Amino acid sequence: MSTGTNRQRAINKALTLLLPAVPYSDSEPIRAAAGAPHLRSLPPPIAVWLAAVAHVRHQHTDYDALRDEGYDKDSARFFVLAAINRKLTEWRATRLLDPDEEDPS
Repeated sequence: MSTGTNRQRAINKALTLLLPAVPYSDSEPIRAAAGAPHLRSLPPPIAVWLAAVAHVRHQHTDYDALRDEGYDKDSARFFVLAAINRKLTEWRATRLLDPDEEDPS
C-alpha cells in the first residue's frame, strides 16, 4: 500500500518537523494547502511554512476582520503577527515569524 507521492511524504515530514504539536484539525488544511498547485514549485519545507502561516493568520487571528474593517494587507499582518507567533509557539513550532522580515505569504 502506497502512503502517497514523494512530494506528499516530504510535506508530511516537513509538517511534523515544523509543527510537532499541531492538532489534526489544523494539520490537514495546512497539508492540503502545502500541496496546492501554486506552491508546487517550492521545496516542501517552504510550502509547509507558507501554508502554516496563512492558515494560522486566517483561522486563529483577527486578520480577516481587520481587512473587513478596511486595514490594508500589510497593516493587518502587522497587527496579527504576535497572535500568529503565539499559535505557532503553542504548536511547538521550530520557527516563528520575524517582525523585521517581510511576511512570506
